[in-house]
Amino acid sequence: MTEKIGLIAGAGSFPLLFAAEAKKAGREVFVVGLKDITPKEIEQYAAETRYFRLGQVSAPIEFLKERGVNKILMAGSVPHVSIFGGIMPDLRAAKLMFRLKDKKANALLGAVADELASDGIELVSSATMLEHLLLKPGLLAGKKLSGDELRCAAFGWKAAKTLAALDIGLTVVLRERVVVAAEAQEGTDACIKRAGDVLRQMRERGSKGSGLMVVKVARPDQDMRFDLPVAGAPTLYNMKEAGAEILVLQAGKTLILGMEEFLAAAKKTGITVFGAESEDSFK
Repeated sequence: MTEKIGLIAGAGSFPLLFAAEAKKAGREVFVVGLKDITPKEIEQYAAETRYFRLGQVSAPIEFLKERGVNKILMAGSVPHVSIFGGIMPDLRAAKLMFRLKDKKANALLGAVADELASDGIELVSSATMLEHLLLKPGLLAGKKLSGDELRCAAFGWKAAKTLAALDIGLTVVLRERVVVAAEAQEGTDACIKRAGDVLRQMRERGSKGSGLMVVKVARPDQDMRFDLPVAGAPTLYNMKEAGAEILVLQAGKTLILGMEEFLAAAKKTGITVFGAESEDSFK
């Protein structure tokens, strides 16, 4: 009997990557798509795709139960503007949101996981079937980090971990141990772009010195079931445009979306990519 698995698919390449891997492995993938968010290309990998309005909870759960799905994962992003505006929750979603202490990602996604579990559907790790794409520790691409760069990375790691612990964001952009931009609701790419704008202004005023360093981490208590840090080739191209030279990611907790493309982009842009497990990685 073919194993079934559900997929709550947000935006980007992450859900496509999982669905392709699952189909390749002989799984039947039942996709809970989000209207105007989920890429339509997902349909080529799915046994069935049904689109729902953001804010619906009852109908997607019934869709999964009717098809005998008892395991599901989340992949892809949902714009924060969609979460905080324009939602028309069904009764079950309204009750869920009423119980929330806050609207932070962890609280909201944890509540969704609890709702699924109450109907016998287990939310599994977002890295399911993609474990080979979790970043390994050490230098992945580019040149060895200098002493100054390691010290900058260590400072950035502490700053990003503090940010992540407060569930604000996962990314900081630095220049010579000074934080130029910190991620909030806008996401990693927008944070990098903002830092690039600041760097250009600094250089227009005659500032010399190194380019930017991007540090992206997992939460201190990262739940592997949702909101894993991810990076891909577009991350590196955005960094290049912004004037960033080094990318530090948390090993074992960060998914590289399309490893071959990522490595090719690192070579093309000349960006150094380093996987760190803890602060000790910079000693």
